[in-house]
Amino acid sequence: MKDKNCLSCGQRKNCQDSSSSWFFFIIGIIATIALRVVTVLMHVSPIYGKIAWYVGVSGFFIFFVYKFKVIKAKALLINQKDLMNKIANQRQLVKDDYIVIKEILCGLSSRKDSFNYFFIFALSALALLTAIYIDFFK
Repeated sequence: MKDKNCLSCGQRKNCQDSSSSWFFFIIGIIATIALRVVTVLMHVSPIYGKIAWYVGVSGFFIFFVYKFKVIKAKALLINQKDLMNKIANQRQLVKDDYIVIKEILCGLSSRKDSFNYFFIFALSALALLTAIYIDFFK
């Protein structure tokens, strides 16, 4: 649930996640899972391990191309509005500058991105422990 400031914010629509961002988020989650299960699947059947590897690497490729485009678009907007110089030199910002800054800050405070990083961390730790167990203790 959004906090009270977001609910009353005039830029609320700009801060909401688009359906395309959810699509790429799901691709990233699938890629994360696929790469983390490769070691286990290789012990079940090498073909399953290879399929998981291809799904994972392809998914990350697609996900990071999307993230790269999003970051480049934000950087272009910052450059077009000359925001870095305005802030560095403490120049007056216009209303449109505040709108751009609000959009960028909304994107940085995304719960979806925080969940994504936690999910990657947790599954990586689990995959590492599983691989160590399979390779050294089983």
